[in-house]
This record gives sequence, C-alpha cells and structure tokens, in this order.
Amino acid sequence: MAAIQISKRITKEIKDVLKDKESTVELKIIDDNFQHLEGSFDGPEGTPYEDGRFIVDIEIPTNYPFKPPKMKFLTMVYHPNISSQTGAICLDILKDNWTPTYTLKTVLISLRSLLTTPEPNDPQDAQVARHYLSDREDFDRTARYWTITYAPKKSYDGPADEIGLDKNAIATLCEMGFDRISVLSALRATQNDVEAAVQKLLG
Repeated sequence: MAAIQISKRITKEIKDVLKDKESTVELKIIDDNFQHLEGSFDGPEGTPYEDGRFIVDIEIPTNYPFKPPKMKFLTMVYHPNISSQTGAICLDILKDNWTPTYTLKTVLISLRSLLTTPEPNDPQDAQVARHYLSDREDFDRTARYWTITYAPKKSYDGPADEIGLDKNAIATLCEMGFDRISVLSALRATQNDVEAAVQKLLG
C-alpha cells in the first residue's frame, strides 16, 4: 500500500513540476522506481553558479511525505553548505524543519536559493566555508570555475583541451602574444583569472 501511495504522490508532484515552465526545475524517475529520482535546476542568475545545470539524487523513504527525502548533489558544487567530496547537503528543511506540506519541487527551489545565499556559519564543507569568509572574490572565482567545468548548461563545442576555460580569456591572452598552450595552462592553474594568468605567463 505504501508503494502505491508513494507512486501516486510522486506522479502528482512530477505533473505539478511539468506545469511550471518558469522554475527551471525538472524531475525524472530512475529505472521505473518511484522511490529513486533525479532532480535538476538552473543555477541562479547573478551568482557564480549562473549558466550551470545542477543535478540532485533523490531517495524517497517509505513514509514520505511524513519524512523528508534524502538528497545529495550529483554535480560537483563549490559551496559552503554542500560537500565538495560527496555532494551531501546542509539544509534545514531536509532535516528537522521538514513538514509533509513540502514537495520535491519545494526542496529543489530551496536548494537553488541556497546557491544564492550560502550559510557559511553552518557549513557542510568547513574548508569551503573558510574560503568564502576569508576571500569572497577568490571564492566566487573558484565556484564559477567549478560551474563551468562540472555543470555546463550547454554542451561544449570547442576543442577538448579548452573545456572548463573561458573562451574570451583565451582569446585575450593569445592576442597579447602568449602561445596558446601556455595560455591554457595558465588559465587552468588560475581558474580563469586573466590578471593572475598574465602574471604566471610573465613568470
């Protein structure tokens, strides 16, 4: 009976997601198992996660919706509240603040909001949180690099050795007279920071 109730609930939630064309949230069932899904959403604009598409693994407990789903990022994300190693998430509504009125869409939208407003004082990844608090500009640069590398929204159609690198930065440095191979190496080492790459190239 529980499996039938879960399948009805998940079917309804997926239909509700399909009706919403603006949230960018998607849900899909894995291997015809209503207790195993993948959710995804676009990175929020104006953040280092912009232009990324983030995928979340979702496990539904047998007593859902009275207990929260288990979620973790399958996409590697550089963020204080997401483990850079395992994808584990620190979010209150996935723990003590869960209520049966929440849906998978609610949680995915909350995860998208978490990318906009990290909580570094309640971290999942302490090292990333320290980076965020000590050097926000460098943190943003690293998070953007991870987004380009691990969560590109569009498939990359350029040379394979340029994946994860900023095309405009490559062009700028090559126009300055640096050879292409050295430019790629410098940009990769500095996570697409053009000024730092120039310093490295001048060495």
